[in-house]
Amino acid sequence: MPQPDPLMAADPTRHSRLVPHSRHRPPGPYRRLLATPGCRAFTAGNLLARLPMGMFSVSAVVMIAGTRGSYALAGAVTATGLAATALVAPWIARLVDRYGQARVAVPATLLAALGSLTLLLCVRYGAPDWTLFAAYAATATTPNIGGMSRARWNHLLDGDPAALHTANSFEQAADELCFMLGPVCAAFLCGTFFPEAGTLVGAVLLVTGMLTFAAQRATEPPPHPRPTAGSPLRTPGLPPLLAVCLALGTVFGATEVVTIAFADERGHRTAAGIVLALQAAGSCAAGLVYGAIRPSGPASRRHPWCVAVMTALLTLPLLAATALDSLPLLAAALLVAGTATAPTMVTTMALVQQRIPVARLNEGMTLAVTGLLGGVACGSATGGWVVEHASPATGFAVPLAAAATALLASAVSRTPH
Repeated sequence: MPQPDPLMAADPTRHSRLVPHSRHRPPGPYRRLLATPGCRAFTAGNLLARLPMGMFSVSAVVMIAGTRGSYALAGAVTATGLAATALVAPWIARLVDRYGQARVAVPATLLAALGSLTLLLCVRYGAPDWTLFAAYAATATTPNIGGMSRARWNHLLDGDPAALHTANSFEQAADELCFMLGPVCAAFLCGTFFPEAGTLVGAVLLVTGMLTFAAQRATEPPPHPRPTAGSPLRTPGLPPLLAVCLALGTVFGATEVVTIAFADERGHRTAAGIVLALQAAGSCAAGLVYGAIRPSGPASRRHPWCVAVMTALLTLPLLAATALDSLPLLAAALLVAGTATAPTMVTTMALVQQRIPVARLNEGMTLAVTGLLGGVACGSATGGWVVEHASPATGFAVPLAAAATALLASAVSRTPH
């Protein structure tokens, strides 16, 4: 028979003090999320395929402008690719919903990678300008990897609101991280090696990541060959949400152009990338924090408040530019303003997931992304016009006005009709 420990008899609390409390501490929301069977493998492929999304446009601009000597041509080519994506992406997403992620995403990705490589060769060997437009338009078949990943979480977590909130926050933080690191990687590759290096590495990462992602068949949501649900555009409450996405995209597009112009006016154009990266860093950090908490109330009630906070914080860059005329203070203001981006986007995507039937989920989320892309194009054009006809500092009024518009649309979308 085992003998009692005399030290334990003298001090009954000895064992509890010797055993670390962390053993009894429940795991955090992200540890629980990543403990979901099969999620780590598809998350690794998802991140690998998502990083090039922040690389391709910068790589194309550097590559085309560096060899053809025309930023106007480079901008027109990338704008054409953006317009083609807005048209093609919802169609690709509809096929993904109908036939499955692996069956559609892999060939679509290979076609997009072929377009990138064709663009590279056309630039390298001096092909006519029109070939650049055609080649870059072919990259529009790139599947919405973020939407497919969110659809997997929706399938694996079986509609658990708290877990889905953490998953959406994680995905938004991943978006911000990739769009923060992507341009830096592209600029480094194109500047250190050769002008086509960014496009080449981006294409390799995209294909490798998508093949890894698609190979995880155990976590893939089932296809819906004959969906009974109608078009997502007819879903109650979704059109106002798409208007919100359009306005939010305008915020992002205008902020980017106006910030670059503001830094360039002061002879610090290279610092614009760092300033914009700080904004993305603020959003990334806020997204992780937002995912670790459990906000009270339904997403439809939280959404207007998130957009309202975003609108209020966007007054800070405007004040830093117009009243203080300081690039360092502008960087600090954008860092603070960026903290409202992730909570707003997480809540927006949560509402899209709630209102779209599962059979059309990829298509619905891709429509939201398409709205964002359209807003980015509108914001870039509007911000550029204000910069040219007024001043870069005044241009920061554009994202503020766009955020106020998003707030109005959010109030309309609060209750589906």
